[in-house]
Amino acid sequence: MVRVPKVTRDDLVSAARNPLAFIAERWTPDPRTVRRAALAALVMAVLIVVTGGAVRLTGSGLGCPTWPKCTDDSLTATSAMGVHGFIEFGNRMLTYVLCAAVGWAIIAARSRKPVRRGLTRLGWAQFWIVMSNAVLGGVVVLVGLNPYTVAAHFLLSTALIAVATVMWRRTHESDAEPSPLVGKAVRQLVWVLVGVTLLLIAVGTVVTGAGPHAGDSSEVERIPLNWENVTKLHAVLAWIVVTLAFALWFVLKAVDAPPGPLHRTRDLFLILLAQGGIGYVQYFTDLPEVLVGAHMLGSCLVWIATLRVLLSLRERPAAEVDVPGPAVAETPVAARG
Repeated sequence: MVRVPKVTRDDLVSAARNPLAFIAERWTPDPRTVRRAALAALVMAVLIVVTGGAVRLTGSGLGCPTWPKCTDDSLTATSAMGVHGFIEFGNRMLTYVLCAAVGWAIIAARSRKPVRRGLTRLGWAQFWIVMSNAVLGGVVVLVGLNPYTVAAHFLLSTALIAVATVMWRRTHESDAEPSPLVGKAVRQLVWVLVGVTLLLIAVGTVVTGAGPHAGDSSEVERIPLNWENVTKLHAVLAWIVVTLAFALWFVLKAVDAPPGPLHRTRDLFLILLAQGGIGYVQYFTDLPEVLVGAHMLGSCLVWIATLRVLLSLRERPAAEVDVPGPAVAETPVAARG
């Protein structure tokens, strides 16, 4: 029989004052647990974007017409609100799942030994972005799906994906100083690629704000631009990104770069081709909802792949192997909050 440790009054006080330090003193996750927690947060960040797109594409953006309640009289969706109310309310509930995933990543990062405060900060950065975007999502509803607030909502989700991607990558590395794997000119080219990709995503939100999928069946304000012209600009930027990725691959081959940057650039190029194919098909088939949703998922994957190219340009030693929890819990380092 396993003896359950007695919880004292001091333990309860300590847990109430600093629950993260309390958990960290008593638990040491293995490296795979930390990596999986960071990956779970990244997957949920992408999933919340896709489900948010489903809300808009099904015309359920005002399924819950107010916020933070679903209606003035009900916290949750009711049967009288129909399927649109349940779709919108379901997406709101997924925010709590996202918060749980981010919270798990924070706890796992805070509890690893030795302590890596940089990882914990990345987790907390995700938490505050999620909180800010939840409030902004409420504003989107309260202002009747104003397209500018919808665009800001998506861009904040893009920032969340960026931080989650960096944290996931950092769980595979130590805190040693990074060593560049390529020259300065190649790194500058990649930064141009990142900047143009971000511009591509931003223009994509303008396409959404001016396009036919307003997010609700009622009269919703649109960005006063010809959406087809903005779509053509979006396509031009996409071709620039594809060209930059193709050129980067050739440059990396020419300078005999390590496999990491080459493989990440190849992955980005293939994702860009798939994303471009979906984009052209949806444009010439009058924007069917399924393809628009796939294109939103593709946007997230393009952004992640671009960031992975950037992060592959430097090298840190692999993360240290964690020692067993009980041995660490007895050391002064593990006991510090």
